[in-house]
Amino acid sequence: VGLAVQLARAYGMKVIGTAGTSEGEIAVKKAGASLVFNHRQDGYVQNILDATDGHGADVIVEMLANASLTKDLQLAAVKGRIGVVGNRGTIEINPRDTMAKESSIIGVMLGHATEEEKQEMTAAIMAGLQAGFLSPIVGREYQLSQAADSHRDIIESQGAKGKLVLIP
Repeated sequence: VGLAVQLARAYGMKVIGTAGTSEGEIAVKKAGASLVFNHRQDGYVQNILDATDGHGADVIVEMLANASLTKDLQLAAVKGRIGVVGNRGTIEINPRDTMAKESSIIGVMLGHATEEEKQEMTAAIMAGLQAGFLSPIVGREYQLSQAADSHRDIIESQGAKGKLVLIP
C-alpha cells in the first residue's frame, strides 16, 4: 500500500488510508496519507465520510475485499471506483449499493497486464524512485530459504507493516 499512497500523492491526490493496527496506521501515515483511520474501530466509515464532507472516496484500493468491500460501497463517492487487488474469501454484497451511487468494482491483477502496461508501470515506478518521491517501506527481510516462513507471516499477520523482502 505504501507505494500506492506515494504514487497517489505524487499525482496530487488527497489520500485517506486505513489500517487495522497502530503500527499499520503509522506506516500508512509515513507513506504519505493525509488522514489515517483504524478500520477495526466502530464508526470508522462515518469518520471517513465526515472527513470528506460526506462526499466519500472517488477511488478505493481494496486489499482485503472479503473483509471490507461492503463498507467500501458505503464509502464510495457517486461514480466512485473500487479496485480490488486482494481477497481471501467470498463475500455477499447488495447490488443496490453499487446502483445507488453508480459505483464500479474493478478486479485488478498484474498478471493480466499487457507488456506495454507493464513497461508503463515500471517506468512510472523507476521515475518515482529516481526522483525520490517513491520509497518502498520494508517490513521484514527473509533469506530465500525462509520463503515458506514469509508466506505464512503474510497469511497469519494481523496487519501490514511494509513489504516482505526475500534475499537470495
